[in-house]
Amino acid sequence: MKLKVVETLDELIEAFIVRGIVFMEEQGVSYAIEKDSEEHRALHIIGELAGEPIAAARIRFQCKFAKIERLAVRRQWRGRGYGNRLLDFALAAARRQGFRKFKLHAQTTAQTFYAKQGFEAVGDIFLEADIKHQLMVKED
Repeated sequence: MKLKVVETLDELIEAFIVRGIVFMEEQGVSYAIEKDSEEHRALHIIGELAGEPIAAARIRFQCKFAKIERLAVRRQWRGRGYGNRLLDFALAAARRQGFRKFKLHAQTTAQTFYAKQGFEAVGDIFLEADIKHQLMVKED
């Protein structure tokens, strides 16, 4: 899988398509929640395999934290390590911007995935888009 920071409108559209497939189609998240007012302030990442967009994520920079968001791998490409590579790439991109503290809202079904990457749960489980989430943080 080739990973890159989004630089063109076409790449941004690819990222939105991946997110739409994963979050809207698979998980039933509404468009109004999936696409928000933060899109223009975020750094977007796209992952492609043989020209096919298969993974996406975004990062927002908030004070001392880089917040990893919308991490998505299309269903048919899951279980092959692409999620780990996507998260590693996102963390490296944030580090290049000078960040050493990271946070994310993990779906509770993905907590183990993030814990293996060094993220720790903080606080109580909460609902976001009617899906159970857990705040998780990591510091280098």
